[in-house]
Amino acid sequence: MIGVMKTSEAIALALEKEVDLVEISPQAKPPVAKLLDFDKYRYHQEKMAQEAKKKIKKVTVKGIRLSVRIGTHDLEFKSKQADGFLNQGHKVKIDVRMRGREQAHPELAFDLIKKFQERITTPFIVEVHPKKLGNTISLILAPSK
Repeated sequence: MIGVMKTSEAIALALEKEVDLVEISPQAKPPVAKLLDFDKYRYHQEKMAQEAKKKIKKVTVKGIRLSVRIGTHDLEFKSKQADGFLNQGHKVKIDVRMRGREQAHPELAFDLIKKFQERITTPFIVEVHPKKLGNTISLILAPSK
């Protein structure tokens, strides 16, 4: 802790001690700088960034595709699959594809989505509510915390 000094004096001191003058906090009034080995400092910063990156949990979106004419067993199987994904902490995107004349009755697809949501036992949050995009109705579920 040397105190407040002019930049030219700080540079001269750094040259005298054979270290680098590193600006730590440029927004502070006055700016904060340290005398240290810059290569060592940069290495330490990179290591800290790697450790922080390891601790971040990656969330992926798993997709489940349904059809309006899906059987009850298949619906049960797909809902258990969605349960597993939500338990693992993944988001689940559910797509109901309508073909041909099925597109004339989108209410059947919305009913299927409600039925599917009732079968899921893991607590979840509806992140994106069901909406129709072309011949597909989709929604995204996220695990509740």
